[in-house]
Amino acid sequence: MSKFKIAGINFAHQHMGDNLRMAFEHPDVEIVGLSDEDPQQMETAVRNFGIPADRVFNDYRQCLEQTKPDLVMTCPATAEHALWVERIAPYDVHLLVEKPFAASLPEADRMIKAVAATGKRMAINWPLAWYPPHVTSKRLIDESLIGEVIEVHYYDGNRGPVRHAADKIETMPTAEEKAASWFYQRDKGGGSLLDYLGYGTTLATWFNAGQAPLEVMAVTDEPAGLEVDEHSIVVARYACGLSKFETRWGAFTDPWIMQPQPKCGFVIVGSVGTISSYDYEPTIRVQTAAHPEGQVIPVDQLQQPRQNPVQYMLHCIQTGEPIQGPLDPAICRIGQQIVDSAILSAHLKRTVPLVQ
Repeated sequence: MSKFKIAGINFAHQHMGDNLRMAFEHPDVEIVGLSDEDPQQMETAVRNFGIPADRVFNDYRQCLEQTKPDLVMTCPATAEHALWVERIAPYDVHLLVEKPFAASLPEADRMIKAVAATGKRMAINWPLAWYPPHVTSKRLIDESLIGEVIEVHYYDGNRGPVRHAADKIETMPTAEEKAASWFYQRDKGGGSLLDYLGYGTTLATWFNAGQAPLEVMAVTDEPAGLEVDEHSIVVARYACGLSKFETRWGAFTDPWIMQPQPKCGFVIVGSVGTISSYDYEPTIRVQTAAHPEGQVIPVDQLQQPRQNPVQYMLHCIQTGEPIQGPLDPAICRIGQQIVDSAILSAHLKRTVPLVQ
């Protein structure tokens, strides 16, 4: 069997380097092309993965036409997700779009429509979907260990999006470099809310078996000298109760190095039990009537082809299995509804019905 051909197009988000590493390490994958309008954006990937010069392009059209990939991974600025999906989809390729889904629900719907017209697959990659604690928590929820989910408490973030590069390499940007980053530009979809809220709302929708809230209330900070927020708190009212989602740029530490306080991750409350599921940790803690003091449970060891998005996309494409869980655009769309509602609520400074 010939190798599965993958191209990486648009390197605005540093997660492109992480995703390309997964492709590089997959024995059945060949990275056939890289493309970005700024050659400097691709330098690290070219060096890390030994990409020949004739596979590096500044024009995405040349990249697609000459390399003919099976799957394109794309990491644009949030406000450009719909634009880039609409550009790439007509080339008859599957798409793996790095989180978040989009800057707005109408843009998310444009993405769904563009890919549906081709008959190909699109998945939205949320790195938290591959964290063993959260996968283990979902398995236990599905096994009815804690009953019906009635609350999800989410807190997540990092020291800031320009404090690290691909492969989580630490950086120390100047104030000018921070201000120049698209992460801090409103018209590019910057801000901690758009960067991190979709993680919590999408995984909460997954934990909640697709249930959507009825209304949403949000508050964001207004940092001096910045166009966008670095901290948001969102409360969603469901038929079953309330859930809370909090995003933070400026955590005391990066959670992949050392968990800050509050810890990054989830606390899930069910009708007959609770689960605390924190990012990167080797165990989760479960309370039930049989163990009200709490049990510490080792996380599941993820198995192929469900260890990372590249493995999973290749599996779904080859087998015809539907894309499920947090990568499924239908689940992501509910998460996006909550995000749009939160943006509207923060602007109006009041509770709003779920945006439809």
